Amino acid sequence: MTRTMMWVVTAALLAGGIQAQAQDKAAAPQTAQSSSAPSPSAAGDLSGNWQGTLALGNGQRVLIKVTKPGAQGTPYKGTLYLVDGGGRAADLPAIAVHGADVSFAIASLGSSFDGKLNSDRTTISGSVKMADGSSDPLNLDHVSDENSWAVPEPPKPMPVDAKPKFDVVTVKPSDPNRPGKLFTIRGRHIVTINTSLSDLITFAYALHPKQLVDAPAWLDEKYDLDGVPDVEGQPSTPQMRLLIQDALAARFGLKFHRGQRELAAYALTVAKGGPKLTVTSDAPSTPANFGFARLGQLRVTNMTMKTFCEGLQGAVMDKPVVDQTGLTARYDFNLNWTPDEGQFVQLGGYHPPTQEDPNAPPSLYTALQEQLGLKLEPTKATVETFVFDSIQKPGAN
Repeated sequence: MTRTMMWVVTAALLAGGIQAQAQDKAAAPQTAQSSSAPSPSAAGDLSGNWQGTLALGNGQRVLIKVTKPGAQGTPYKGTLYLVDGGGRAADLPAIAVHGADVSFAIASLGSSFDGKLNSDRTTISGSVKMADGSSDPLNLDHVSDENSWAVPEPPKPMPVDAKPKFDVVTVKPSDPNRPGKLFTIRGRHIVTINTSLSDLITFAYALHPKQLVDAPAWLDEKYDLDGVPDVEGQPSTPQMRLLIQDALAARFGLKFHRGQRELAAYALTVAKGGPKLTVTSDAPSTPANFGFARLGQLRVTNMTMKTFCEGLQGAVMDKPVVDQTGLTARYDFNLNWTPDEGQFVQLGGYHPPTQEDPNAPPSLYTALQEQLGLKLEPTKATVETFVFDSIQKPGAN
């Protein structure tokens, strides 16, 4: 999978790496489907159903169910559903409304929304801002229950001991004129769009691109993949990795071996004073989460230090990150920092604001020590490498 964040990838799919969810900037979306909107109350109550289509791949219908605020002056709350993403849901604990301005963070999807109500408060013209700083329009209509899109029943998970392969899988070169990059599940289909060979391999084997050795010259050529697993149910992250590994072997003829090489890397260690981490109460089988509300604002749940390092190297850092903490538990924590311009290269780079914020959080290195009791330092380390033996472009399906 790409080291770029994908908006529709959920924590359940990326428990061992990065969650996801930013993409290359997509083209303008389809307009929200019109329907009979309920009459707003005299007070302009915004509770109810809001829906619209975000252009992502073939389009992503979004339904937001908004509940009334609690005490006076508190924000609205709601739940966002990806109608074309298997009905996946994201909690919206704080939908702020200031006059005509509406905004909320979609923390579990690594994005945020800003929009403006029209004069009769029945439509919102807005956009979703991705973790990479790109922005895609999303216009919402206030609709009645009978006119709102149906939310699919969430799929049942695959058996935890299943080791799936693709029953059938097609791979074809991507359309160079098609915008965006996508990795998602549609019914029983595992689908990727505009994903390079590098994207697929680094996701399948939880690698940093700099760990790839003797790679082919066409490593960055993009492909669309569509496959149906031979096991019913929604795969976990390890099962997703197995499926992409299967496609790489079956369709690309990938053969490789593991090696060791001393590389420039970052070492994560415990800082003086010890860790400041909360051990999760989630079961080990609960999907882990590595999600950005925005660049530099990270939420981690049910994650080991090893998988946290995989997330850092996949989304943030320009080199592999090696876990040298010696910590073996799974943790929940928030980490807030101000990125520098050398970070988030995989997501299109960080572009600092034109005006410096005196209240901005510290650098990543300081934030790790102050907030988590961890230390990240550049070093030379012996890192496992992925050495290509043979690979070929996929033939006709």
